[in-house]
Amino acid sequence: MVFAIGVVLFALGLLASIAWHECGHMWAAQATGMKVRRYFVGFGPTLWSTRRGETEYGVKALPFGGFCDIAGMTPHEQLIADEQSRAMFRQKPWKRLVVLFAGPAQNFILGFVLIVVAGLVWGLPDLSPAPVGTTLTKISCVPSTITVDADGNQTESGCTGTGPAGAAGMQPGDKIVAIDGNPVDQASQLSPRIRESSGPITLTVDRAGTEFTTTMTPQPLTVTTTDSKGTTSTQTINRVGIVFDAPPTWKTYNALTIWPGAAVFTGELAHQTWNALLSMPTKVHNLWIAVTGGERDPDTPVSVYGATVLGGQAAERGLWETFFLLLISINFFLGLFNLIPLLPLDGGHMAIVGYEKGRDTFRRWFGRAPGGPVDYYKLLPLTYAVVVVMAGFMVLTLTADIVNPITFPN
Repeated sequence: MVFAIGVVLFALGLLASIAWHECGHMWAAQATGMKVRRYFVGFGPTLWSTRRGETEYGVKALPFGGFCDIAGMTPHEQLIADEQSRAMFRQKPWKRLVVLFAGPAQNFILGFVLIVVAGLVWGLPDLSPAPVGTTLTKISCVPSTITVDADGNQTESGCTGTGPAGAAGMQPGDKIVAIDGNPVDQASQLSPRIRESSGPITLTVDRAGTEFTTTMTPQPLTVTTTDSKGTTSTQTINRVGIVFDAPPTWKTYNALTIWPGAAVFTGELAHQTWNALLSMPTKVHNLWIAVTGGERDPDTPVSVYGATVLGGQAAERGLWETFFLLLISINFFLGLFNLIPLLPLDGGHMAIVGYEKGRDTFRRWFGRAPGGPVDYYKLLPLTYAVVVVMAGFMVLTLTADIVNPITFPN
């Protein structure tokens, strides 16, 4: 039941995010003197509509997005008398750019508001955490086996004693500064050496400013993992029974600290989202592997359907902070994706405005009259190609989410 409620709430959140995006275009167009004919949430048959002034507002039957119909978005539209001078393509470049950018801007604004809410209620994850150091927070025994199921849940066998590190006299608070004479200052430099060791190791330890060396023999540990397809694999690694003092992964805020914290988080999330967008073409291979029976890489993109299912799973597990973060991430994705300078995206229309402005400035330098509007018909082949590629990618992600979904561990 909670899963279904989460799915519905997340789907409504996605629909609201898209509708809010279109509100940005509409409000900016109205503010700059353009005519907005229609603003609708959804597609297909009209369920309800009303007219306020010159704009028709309404809801359509298929809740898969929304649209804002601005008169004269391209020079090929049929315009009535009162639309001739107010057509979008006839407006000054800065007005057109404001209208086009206002949609993505709304997603960024909504994302920031949700970040502030999430930060005040739960805190925010540290997107740029400091590396885990080599200071020890715990000394323990080493189990002989660990079993990891398909959901990522771990089950350890029991163990007794102090473990190799405890037997060698190490204590919580010790800092390992070298292994076998090689300096280390991060756990990522130390753990692989211990895990893959084939005999005794010598650690140089700093305890309250005093260094000493100690030798121990790592203890073997058998790890058995079952993937989502039911395939089981086993490997043996070595451990000495130490746990590092990791920095906190979440930051908490109050009513004063949330604003700079949210600003920093917004910048980091926008940067990571943009990098993820740029890397999307490289994910096609991994998606194809997932579709054809291979392991699903958790770093691969998800479809709207997959994101909605993840939202339902987050709600089912009581992970409402994750629910919010998913919705925040999608708003940043929508905003940045629409800025890509390709038609039919907002960024493609912005690129045309920039081209017309640059072309006319260049012509003016040579005493020539401004050129006419760009002929969108000539760009149709490129537009169709972009649409086909986007549709193919969407089908691939949707298929992967159906046959080999990414799921939250129980």
